[in-house]
Amino acid sequence: MATISLWLLRRCRASGVLTYKTNNVRRCSQFSSSYQLSTATVGEKQAFDVDQAASLVKDLRNNFHSGKTKSYEWRVVQLQRIMRMLEENQKKIVEALYKDLAKPEPESFFWEISITNASCKLILEQLKGWMMPEKVQTNSATMSLSSAEIVSEPLGVVLVISPWNFPLLLSLDPVIGAIAAGNTVVVKPSEISSATSSVLSNLLEEYVDNSAIRVVEGSVAETSALLEQKWDKIFFTGGERVGRIVMAAAAKHLTPVVLELGGKCPAIVDSNVDLQVAARRITAGKWACNNGQICIGVDYIITTKEFAPKLIEALRNELEACFGKDPMESKDRSRIVNSSHFKRLANLMDEDKVSDKIVLGGQRDESQLQIAPTILLNVPEDSLIMQEEIFGPLLPILTVENLEDSIEVINRKPKPLAAYLFSDDEQLKTKFVQNVSAGGMTINDTRRHVFVSGLPFGGVGKSGMGSYHGKFSFDIFCHKKAVLYRSFAGDDKMSYPPYHTYKG
Repeated sequence: MATISLWLLRRCRASGVLTYKTNNVRRCSQFSSSYQLSTATVGEKQAFDVDQAASLVKDLRNNFHSGKTKSYEWRVVQLQRIMRMLEENQKKIVEALYKDLAKPEPESFFWEISITNASCKLILEQLKGWMMPEKVQTNSATMSLSSAEIVSEPLGVVLVISPWNFPLLLSLDPVIGAIAAGNTVVVKPSEISSATSSVLSNLLEEYVDNSAIRVVEGSVAETSALLEQKWDKIFFTGGERVGRIVMAAAAKHLTPVVLELGGKCPAIVDSNVDLQVAARRITAGKWACNNGQICIGVDYIITTKEFAPKLIEALRNELEACFGKDPMESKDRSRIVNSSHFKRLANLMDEDKVSDKIVLGGQRDESQLQIAPTILLNVPEDSLIMQEEIFGPLLPILTVENLEDSIEVINRKPKPLAAYLFSDDEQLKTKFVQNVSAGGMTINDTRRHVFVSGLPFGGVGKSGMGSYHGKFSFDIFCHKKAVLYRSFAGDDKMSYPPYHTYKG
């Protein structure tokens, strides 16, 4: 399927992660009575207030202080149960993701289930080594009979607030890191992706240790009640506006935060590229994953005036190859998440100085929450579409006389979560890496850097702070405690007063 990354399929199979199944998926057993903090019984709402949030945190802190989450065995069991949960409930998860976002089934499997499973698998392979104290050299002569090490200790009780666009992956991936580090954790899924939130809540309650890992469903009231509490770390994925609210709430308790926020991710396209390959990879990075509703998707392109028509034609061809002659009828595209976001995107297109810049697409159907892949050429830089993160299937293309001027265009804007360059010019690659500040980069493709477990994933400046993935997920939820061991032998008199007796 044109919309699916085949290399990821091979990677999943080669590494022993889930086998994709469309039939005969094992169904989970009947759910036990759920620890629903926001609902008492089905359809009967129970307020989740500050007092309940405080009680929840107190319970989790008591369980953390019992010491059980610090053991290697407990951490391994929880991660194994999450892997089993994903394997046994693939169909249930895929159905929830389709209900929330109309995600194509293969896309849900690869981008949500497989990547989450791979995170667990990597940590299970490496966790024992990560937990071992890291020896540090003591190079001072006065420390000759001493030894030193760095001990990775869990922070305590952490809060994970996740977004709606990847409601399974971006809920569980940080939770997996928190568990690996030995913490107790509360995850607050997005109420916008309510079907996945409900499934996630029920499944985690069934599969993992609820005395240490809990889910709070709900909306603004529940999130506000949680943010009133003292946490040992807050991990938030979402937009800049809510990120500011989270950071302000955390500051009251001096709680450290990880903010994964996004931003306007640029792609510079040189004329010396393999145009078909570049267009295919841009299409995948913009439209073939969640219909543009992805924080690392291409937000706008910069290329030269002469090359722009060729690039637009190549993108037109690739879009047709992926989604057919009428992309509005394609079953390989997610829908816009809700009416509010649909209207926001429509407003970006309908702005007076933007509406006549559409060169491809522009079709929309609010009843189906669908907007066709849309390309706009040379929109003004002061337009709304160039001021805020698009988070949808709209792609502006800006043109410059000299491609090196594109770096100045990027640097006039806040630092993005990701930046992309398509070029075979080694000097331009070097200049791009050295002069563009972004959370991460991929050269001659999009998004791929986030799949390398040895690379940190996170933002810089307005696109966020803190990073995770692989060992970084373990480290972000740990305190690196400095420990020095000294012998009673070898005490030196010059360390103590009276100093005037020292004849050095």
